[in-house]
Amino acid sequence: MDKSFSLKTTLLLILGASVISIGSISIHHAFQQEPLPQAIKSPSINRPFDFAGELIPMNNQDVLDRLDRELIMNTYLHGSTLLNLKLAARHYPMIEAILKEQGVPDDFKYLVPVESNFTNATSPAGAKGFWQFMAPTARELGLEVNEKVDERYNVELATRAACKFINQLYARFGNWTLAAAAYNGGSARIVKELKAQKVTSFYDMYLNAETSKYIFRILAIKEVMSDPASFGYDLDKLSLYKPVNESRVIEVDSTIVDLTSFAISNGTTYKMLRYLNPWITDRDLPVSGGKKYRFVLP
Repeated sequence: MDKSFSLKTTLLLILGASVISIGSISIHHAFQQEPLPQAIKSPSINRPFDFAGELIPMNNQDVLDRLDRELIMNTYLHGSTLLNLKLAARHYPMIEAILKEQGVPDDFKYLVPVESNFTNATSPAGAKGFWQFMAPTARELGLEVNEKVDERYNVELATRAACKFINQLYARFGNWTLAAAAYNGGSARIVKELKAQKVTSFYDMYLNAETSKYIFRILAIKEVMSDPASFGYDLDKLSLYKPVNESRVIEVDSTIVDLTSFAISNGTTYKMLRYLNPWITDRDLPVSGGKKYRFVLP
C-alpha cells in the first residue's frame, strides 16, 4: 500500500478535509474560519492632544509612534478598560474634587488607572495604593505607614498626599508634563537628563522605557476614558460601580485591642471592616499621641 496515500486518507477522515501540510503532503482547505463579528481599527491620532492643557508636539515622529502604540494597546485592553470605567464611576467624584481643591489639573486623575487600575496594588518595588507611593515618600507627605496602619490604602488621604507631591514637582519644573514624568521617574533623574541632554521638554528627552511611555499611557487612557463610546465601550449607568455607601462614620481616639470584636459590636464583620477601611493592616489598632482614626461602616 502507498504509505503517503494511506496517511493522507487517514488525515482527511480525521480532520474532515481541513487544511494541513506535513512534509510533501498538502490537504486543501475544505473549511474556513467563519468571519467574527468585530471590527478592529486603528484609532485616529490625526488631531490635537494635550496633557493638562500642554499641547503634544504632533510634528515629532517619535511622539506620534509612541502615542499611536499606547492608544492602540489601551483601546483593545477590553477587560482592564471595562473595569477601569466601572471603578472610575465609584472613585473619580472624590478624586476630582480633591484635585480641584488642591489646584492640580484634572488630567492627573488618569495617573490612577495607569499606576494601579483603581486597586490597592503593590508593585515589585514595594509601592502601594492607588497612587503607588513608596513608604519613605508616603511618610514625607504625611501618611502613616507602619505594621498596623498603612494610609497609602486610604484613597482620600493618599489623593491629598498625591496632590501635595504633584504641586511640589510642578513648583520645581514649572511644567505639568515634566511633573507627571517626574512622578514616575523621579525628579532627580528628570533634572539630570534635562541638563545632560540640553533640552527643556519631556518630548525631547531620551529616557528609560517605562518613563518614556508613561505620559503616552496617560494620554491614551485619558482618550478612551473621556469618551468610551467612541472606542466601542457600551456601558449604561446601571453597570457602573456606585460609590461606597458610607452609612456610618465613627472616629476612634483610643486603642482597639480586637478589631473583630469592634466590628461585631458595631453591627458588621471584620471582613467588611477591612473592605471599607483597607488602611487597617492587622487585627488590633494601637492609638496614642492624640491620633484619631476615621472608620467607615456599612
